[in-house]
Amino acid sequence: MRYARLGSTGLHVSRLCLGGMSFGEPDRGADSWTLSEQDSRSVIRRALDAGINFFDTANVYSDGSSEEILGRALKEYARRDDVVIATKVFGAMGPGPNQRGLSRKAILAELDNSLRRLGTDYVDLYQIHRWDPTTPIEETLEALHDVVRAGKVRYLGASSMYAWQFATALHTAERHRWTGFVSMQNYYNLIYREEEREMLPLCRDRGVGVLPWSPLARGKLARDWATVTRRTGDDDFGHGLYARTAEADRLVADRLADVARKQGRSRAQVALAWLLANPAVTAPVVGATTVHHLDDALGAFDVELDPTEVGHLQECYQPHAVVALD
Repeated sequence: MRYARLGSTGLHVSRLCLGGMSFGEPDRGADSWTLSEQDSRSVIRRALDAGINFFDTANVYSDGSSEEILGRALKEYARRDDVVIATKVFGAMGPGPNQRGLSRKAILAELDNSLRRLGTDYVDLYQIHRWDPTTPIEETLEALHDVVRAGKVRYLGASSMYAWQFATALHTAERHRWTGFVSMQNYYNLIYREEEREMLPLCRDRGVGVLPWSPLARGKLARDWATVTRRTGDDDFGHGLYARTAEADRLVADRLADVARKQGRSRAQVALAWLLANPAVTAPVVGATTVHHLDDALGAFDVELDPTEVGHLQECYQPHAVVALD
């Protein structure tokens, strides 16, 4: 396994992060395709055996059961100091108006709930899952600073938002001498590259680590375009990401298949290798529903793309409308 510093911090993380959205009791939350605890543990154990030390989840994944499963597995299979646990806050965790968002009340309550579910007394990386337009950014940042000072959180991160919003948050934290964000978990892959315009240059300039989510475009960069899976039939969010750009996206996916075939590699390995070669990227967040999927992703470290191959992958990309911010 290869490791890198997370942004400009001294924290070292594996260059693949195992995402926890696929872990969770199928009868909890909105996703029926998630893995049971037993199946989730197999993937988590394989990740640890491969040297992955970085695990990402969120309070909203499977109504909290992703955190529960990940926490129990890591407690059994690893020493707490050997792993980096990341989770997120923002989404609705109940019907009440204060059970969502980034108010001080929500952050303090939801962090304690996440710690209980994870079975730990601190989170290594606590991320705001989206920008909250209903809460002053000063209120959010001060609450996050306080949980760091209290020892419940080691580092702070953010997720998909506009670059101007992230720049505002970074500047506001600096102005008040509050703890700033060290990472950005954004939507970035071969068929959605709008982050290259502003967010990635901002992150490089400010020493912020980049943790792309959906690096394989929910599997569209890992298999034949028309393949139907259990997840594709139950993924309204994913349908919204790709429905409007399917024709342009398929051209890129076809190029990916060409390069993978010539390299004798899988499409997933080539798509991840393309991301890993970007100096702005710290660690793609990879989801896996089988051990085989994870082993396939690990093979990306053995792939080298020459300039001709990179050009072949990139040249037919068409600009997209900005998505995944709501």
